[in-house]
Amino acid sequence: MNDTPYLANMNTVSQNMSNFKGTFNLDKSGFNANMPGHNSNHHMILRQQPRTVKQNHAGIGLSYDLRAEMALHLDDHQCALSIALHQYNKHHWLTEGAESFLSLHHLLEEHRNKTVEHIDMVGERVARLGGVPTAHPITQHELSYIKHEVEGRYTMRDFIRNDLEHELKLQVMLRQTIIRAHEINDYGTAEVLQKVLVDREDLGYHLYSVLEDDTLVRGMEHLISREGNIARDGNVNPDNKLQ
Repeated sequence: MNDTPYLANMNTVSQNMSNFKGTFNLDKSGFNANMPGHNSNHHMILRQQPRTVKQNHAGIGLSYDLRAEMALHLDDHQCALSIALHQYNKHHWLTEGAESFLSLHHLLEEHRNKTVEHIDMVGERVARLGGVPTAHPITQHELSYIKHEVEGRYTMRDFIRNDLEHELKLQVMLRQTIIRAHEINDYGTAEVLQKVLVDREDLGYHLYSVLEDDTLVRGMEHLISREGNIARDGNVNPDNKLQ
């Protein structure tokens, strides 16, 4: 079988997923002078340090240690979703081409909107556990288990493949937290993340389907290629009605 764009993209995704060593930042709690956004001169009244939880139960009957663990898991997810949102924004802005400019433009807008919804769901759960969600953009990228692609314009297949990798990694990490939440009877966190996971699986399926080979759009190759083309010699006559 030929190495089609679909196979090339799927091979890249598989290789990158096999190298994915996602871990949670359970040791990063409270102020850290080396963490972006944690150190500045200001006169605000501090009530709680970042990535910590309230000592009292905050209305949820889990122990302090369990709430702290789950809040850190959730905050890492919230950071990762924020990075996914930034990348979706970029790809939404830069859609181009016959199959992309309208259809993918709208698809990526749906993905952006769903990601904003998930960020809010997860961030709210962090707060309900008595935690302080990370909001500084640079700190979010530092803590995220997925990273934004390098700057620049690339092909739409590159964009969608990178988004698919994000979705697959998010699914891997969400399942880990869901399993842990069930182990400690934190069914509230499990319910929130299960809803997020089902949606992320849908988003991943959308991206995977877009990357597949079949297409209704032939582009201009049938007009300008040297062999088997309608324009014959590749020099398109301005009077040709096919233009």
